[in-house]
Amino acid sequence: MNYLKRIIPVFLTLALAYSVQAQKLMEKRSSFYGFTGSSGAKIRQFNELLSDRGLSPLRNRYRTYGLGYQTRVNDFVVGFELTQHQSKTSEFDQFDIKYRTSRALLNVGYSLTEEGKFQLIHYMSLGMGYMNFQMLPSEQESDLNSFLQSPQRGFILRKNDIQKGTNGFGDFLTEIGFQASYDFDLPGRKESLEILAKVGYSFSPFEGSWSMNGLAFDNAQAGAFVRVGAGISLPDRNFFYKDATIGISLIRGIHFSSPDKFNAVLEENGYQPLQGKPSNWGLRILGETDGMLYGVDVFNLAMDGRASNSQTHSLNSLRVYGNGGYKFFQYKNFAIGAMAGLGFGNLRYTLSANEKPDFPELVEQRYFDGYLKTAGLMAKPEILFEYGIPMTERKFFDLVITASGGYEAGFPGYKLGGLPMTDYMSAPFLTFGIGLRP
Repeated sequence: MNYLKRIIPVFLTLALAYSVQAQKLMEKRSSFYGFTGSSGAKIRQFNELLSDRGLSPLRNRYRTYGLGYQTRVNDFVVGFELTQHQSKTSEFDQFDIKYRTSRALLNVGYSLTEEGKFQLIHYMSLGMGYMNFQMLPSEQESDLNSFLQSPQRGFILRKNDIQKGTNGFGDFLTEIGFQASYDFDLPGRKESLEILAKVGYSFSPFEGSWSMNGLAFDNAQAGAFVRVGAGISLPDRNFFYKDATIGISLIRGIHFSSPDKFNAVLEENGYQPLQGKPSNWGLRILGETDGMLYGVDVFNLAMDGRASNSQTHSLNSLRVYGNGGYKFFQYKNFAIGAMAGLGFGNLRYTLSANEKPDFPELVEQRYFDGYLKTAGLMAKPEILFEYGIPMTERKFFDLVITASGGYEAGFPGYKLGGLPMTDYMSAPFLTFGIGLRP
């Protein structure tokens, strides 16, 4: 429920923005895009700890990967971005030290150019995030039983732990910057290919928000950045909204799968099994042109619980799909479509000690937590049902309620500590969503 309280204002802000602009609908533009880039962040307090021991500081660059949605009405721009930031690896004895962060940001901006192929936008972002900082061996254990008998391989620190569920996102983050883009017409299509670049600065406005075990990691959420990307746009000069649109939805899914084989090994080694079935929170960006459907899904499955009196554990899977399909039935505001998706999935198991000391004792003792991961390809067919509710008198945008069902199939190769997990990754699912569509 706390997660819903954070997300619902995002959609209300979108709705208010559209309503304000509805009286002067002259220029419209929707797009979705992917991007990558780099930034710099010096983890000052941890670097000082390393320096006191005669060691080199952490490498201060990190790589960004992200997915975004944006819509423009006249000069007003609003959008949403989901980003992953991965540091470079630094070596310490036989350990690798690295961190990663995830951010979910609402963008609000103003276009400095008139509607055309070139766009220049000044924007500000408000949102929340997650952080993972770890010191673990370079090689992970290849045998699950050996890992469970002696899981203390290093340590993992997490703030707003989304590996226990996306509803863990928290703490205030901001970003300010400029975005420039150019549309290239696609022959015979209403869509355009959008090439974009972004420059700006991200930061955490409240000092100490990202402190863990006695050290501040705020700088991991800050720094100047440069990003480039590409995507699909639907500019006003190319289409009528009745024929083409791109919308965004918050989705909630239920997956009819259980890690039975994995739980059996856990119990054999004296740990509590993971209970229930995995569920997810995620994001769906879905475009439509003359009945053709295309877009992207990103969602995060999570299971967690008590492993022992002194440990907790989580089993987490991030999945990213590219979707394509066709809407074969439309009656007024109700529609049915079919889609197929091909994408990427990972699977991560964490066994973590409940109590860990603060720095610098944490680095000296260091053996507390264990971590296993694997990754591979995923595919899914699904049937989509949707109902659009016009939200203005001029029917400028719809509040869209969706339900879909299908089957996810994990390609062979998913193994945790040598244990095949493809059966767990492959299962029927139901997904429900609510969002906005111009």
